[in-house]
Amino acid sequence: MPLQSAANLSVESNAKLRIVMPVLNEGAGLSARLAALQSLRAQGAELVLVDGGSTDESWARARPWVDHLIASASGRARQMNAGAFAPGMRPAQSLLFLHADTALPRDALQLIESALKVQHWGRFDVRLDAAQVAFRMIETMMNLRSRLSGIATGDQAIFVRTDTFAAVGGFPDQALMEDIVLSSRLLQFSRPACLSQRVTTSARKWQKNGIWRTILLMWRLRLAYFFGEKPSNLAQAYGYKATMPPAKAAVAVLAKAPVAGLAKTRLKPALGAAGAARAQRCFCLQTIHTAMQSQLGTLTLWCAPNLLHRHFRAVNKVFGIACQEQPQGDIGERMCHAAAMHFAQTDAPPLLIIGTDCAVLAPGHLQEAARILASNDVCLIPAEDGGYVLIGLRKMIPEIFQEVAWSTSEVLSQTLARCTLVDASVVQLPTLWDIDDPADWQRWQAMCRLTH
Repeated sequence: MPLQSAANLSVESNAKLRIVMPVLNEGAGLSARLAALQSLRAQGAELVLVDGGSTDESWARARPWVDHLIASASGRARQMNAGAFAPGMRPAQSLLFLHADTALPRDALQLIESALKVQHWGRFDVRLDAAQVAFRMIETMMNLRSRLSGIATGDQAIFVRTDTFAAVGGFPDQALMEDIVLSSRLLQFSRPACLSQRVTTSARKWQKNGIWRTILLMWRLRLAYFFGEKPSNLAQAYGYKATMPPAKAAVAVLAKAPVAGLAKTRLKPALGAAGAARAQRCFCLQTIHTAMQSQLGTLTLWCAPNLLHRHFRAVNKVFGIACQEQPQGDIGERMCHAAAMHFAQTDAPPLLIIGTDCAVLAPGHLQEAARILASNDVCLIPAEDGGYVLIGLRKMIPEIFQEVAWSTSEVLSQTLARCTLVDASVVQLPTLWDIDDPADWQRWQAMCRLTH
């Protein structure tokens, strides 16, 4: 499900350039990085952000700024390949792989177009965003080494003709040194266009670990790779966390029809009844997109007050999502019914139950919850208001939906007490927040803007 920005800046049938940005927990600074790329979108570039399982606000912050927001298995190479080869996107003449902490020159699109008329691929010179003289020496050596060897690093913003990238099979599926291998493959077609114009990238890894210590580590890793050390071992030595194995779970989304006066009624003072209904429709589609991108397993949309609304019919037709009607009763009874229906199936996997009110919920949260349920009975993502935005179950436990004061600040504490009562093991993930009232709406709007 491609996610189109409200700005919808890319209007041509084919993209001149597809910018692929892999991210993992990039935080609040991501909005500014993406905002800086909007002028390139206006010129015909397409911006694709590939999330590797973020559990901060990266997923939500990216949504207003990109043409496509997709999730992938973690690992920079896998994420960049996913962005380059994802189905359903318009053709692109060329690809640019851009790290989230790297800024392009203003005329990047024209520079890339000119370079690729002569060469099959290329990269920019790099500048580190730190003032010390030592960083000027590091930049100079990085750029000179690349010119002499024809090998580019990811920090230099590698760009390539799309057909050439496909011909070499993309990035190798490895945890580190993927840029070196890709460069070696591309050298079969041409030397790189080494642009003297500079991209500016973060010096945080140098500043955090020390300049000389970082230089020695990088050369040690390169030498070890040359002598055959596994990239996964090198990645851990570099400081990357080991990739967690995927887990499976079904997802149940409880959603109200976007009907004025029925949906998101607490937002009426800020948006009016019709505006609140439009917000509900948007939140429902965003939640479906998030659940689909998590790629965990079967997705079911539990619909209220019934299945008749055209929004639910459209979701079923366009996305092929199974729709079920929510029964009467409080939210606990409705969640319990969805869980009972799921676990009545033979060999049912764990189940995640979510609503549509948490706009900051990301595929990474769902994936982490599914992994937790491989060895625990219950997983909860608390909400700031005392409830929860997700409950995950490894098995049917009807007691945890009983004797809870729903729609109060006691929901989470009472649910935890019920888990203790039935001796169910439970793990809580970090707290998120729902969009329930005008203050929440303003918080959401601020987060989606650069001014936050």
